[in-house]
This record gives sequence, C-alpha cells and structure tokens, in this order.
Amino acid sequence: MAAGRVAVAGSAEQFQQLLQHKERALVVVHFWAPWAPQCAQMNEVMAALAKEHTQVTFVQLEAEAVPEVSEKYEISSVPTFLFFKNSQKVDRLDGAHAPELTKKVQRHASSASVSAGSNDSAKEDLNVRLKKLINAAPCMLFMKGSPKEPRCGFSKQMVEILNRHGISFSSFDIFSDEEVRQGLKTYSNWPTYPQLYVAGELIGGLDIIKELEASGELDTVCPKAQKLEDRLKSLINKAPVMLFMKGNKQTARCGFSRQIVEIMNNTGVDYETFDILEDEEVRQGLKTYSNWPTYPQLYVKGELVGGLDIVKVRMGEPRDVDLPLV
Repeated sequence: MAAGRVAVAGSAEQFQQLLQHKERALVVVHFWAPWAPQCAQMNEVMAALAKEHTQVTFVQLEAEAVPEVSEKYEISSVPTFLFFKNSQKVDRLDGAHAPELTKKVQRHASSASVSAGSNDSAKEDLNVRLKKLINAAPCMLFMKGSPKEPRCGFSKQMVEILNRHGISFSSFDIFSDEEVRQGLKTYSNWPTYPQLYVAGELIGGLDIIKELEASGELDTVCPKAQKLEDRLKSLINKAPVMLFMKGNKQTARCGFSRQIVEIMNNTGVDYETFDILEDEEVRQGLKTYSNWPTYPQLYVKGELVGGLDIVKVRMGEPRDVDLPLV
C-alpha cells in the first residue's frame, strides 16, 4: 500500500494481511457504513491523517460487509476505530470524534517505533498505571460507562447495589481507554467487567458483589459514603490553617482568592488550600455549614475566620496577626 493513502479491507483475509504489515507498527481501522453520514466525514479525517502520518497504516472496513471481523471485535455501532500494534488491539474509539481520533493517532504513532526489546518496559509502565488507578480511591469500580450513565446491564446493577448500601466509590469507564480495558484483565486475572476494588485489592465482579450483599458482608467490606457534614469537618480540620478558595496557591482563579493568597504568603504562615471549583458538593455545602455565602473562606483550627475583607482587617491590626493564625 502506498504511503499516505487509506487501504480498504473487503474481507477478513485482507484485514489480517493489513494487520501484519511489517513496515508499520501502528494500524488504525475505521469500521464504517455507507448509510451513515458521520462515517463519510470521518473517512475524510482518516484521509487527512494518512497524509500526515505516513508511517501508520489506515484501513477502512465496512462493518456489515465483513461481519466476522465486526463480531470478533464487538463492533455494535459506527463509526468505531480500533488501534493495533503488532496485530494486537491496544485502543478503541467509539463515535465521530475527530479531535479525539487525531489525539489518539498522534499518541500511538509516537510510541509505535518502540523496539520489540522494550516490550517488557512498556508492560511494566502499564502495570504502574493500573496500580495507580486501582488505588485512586478507597473503593474503585471499573465499569462500562459512568454511574450516571451505565453502558451495560451488569454495570448498571453494580452501581444500583453500591448506591443502595450507601457505599462511597469512584469509577473508571473502561470504554474510554482500551489499554486499561485489556490490561486490567491480565493484571487482575479477571476476564470480565465490572470489577470492584477496595483498598487496592480486587473484590470481584457482579456475581461476587451479589453474594456479599446476600450474606450481609458487603457493608463490612466496602467503605460507607461519608456524610457531607462529617466530610466538611474533616476538610476544615485537615490543617491548622485551611483556605477554601477558587484555584490553589499556585494558580488563583479569581481576584479575591488571589488577594488572600498574597496576604497569607506575606504572613509566612503555613497553610493548605482546597479548590472549591473542583467539588460542587463542598462548594455549596460549606456555605450552609459556615453560614458564609462567599469565597474565599479562611479557617484556623477548625474555626471560621472569615473572607477576604475580614482577613484584610485582621492583617491591618498588628497584634491580631499572631492571634488567629497560630
């Protein structure tokens, strides 16, 4: 196939031959249908990417014309893009998302020239990433979709069980990252999703969770969701001096927050910050909890000092500099 052009796979045999193209380590396959206008648009995007990334093999495969390949890779909608390295699927993109397709091609193309001798290193890097994801929260659910929009019945049932028991959990959509989707199966030696982890340890899939629920053990295994009031108390007392602001010390995201950071930095007092823009529950809840409607808010030893105006006044009185901030 000439560089800079998109190949067409009209059969399973042609598809396999293109996957095994020795000169190009990365193969991007577009599963499309002639009746879908969004596929025609993405074919144009593919053609442009092929001219830019001549070291990559780009392939069009009409999903309904080669059903054995579509079924093998669970293609249920078009357009769908699969990414292959050394004949192994490493990533997936569902839908007509040109910017995301471009980003994925650039990312995989940049690493496609990695030699075979570095495969062990790449595998180690993936395992490090998986370990971080598994430990991203005390209770982590790897599922299809999100808790608000599950994309399979098993994931939906899992979310319902966890919510029913008031269990606090974070989630990862395995559809968003094919490398994680495939890698976690090997890492955990568990072939299906959803998968639930607690404190970095695999608990199991839906059947196991159902068994734990039936035996009454689920509530002891999984952490309960913390009440908002308890969470706010914990955050306020996280450090002797806590500043709730828009942004953080390094990057204040409003003028009032920037001013109070400058004042705090000039005092030389050690303090920690919480970005209320990243947690709407805390942002709204703290207003009611403290009976203070605006931000920033400064707390010392768990007690509200006030907002910017109050801090300005206190900083203007020499003897008060030490009193509220130690």
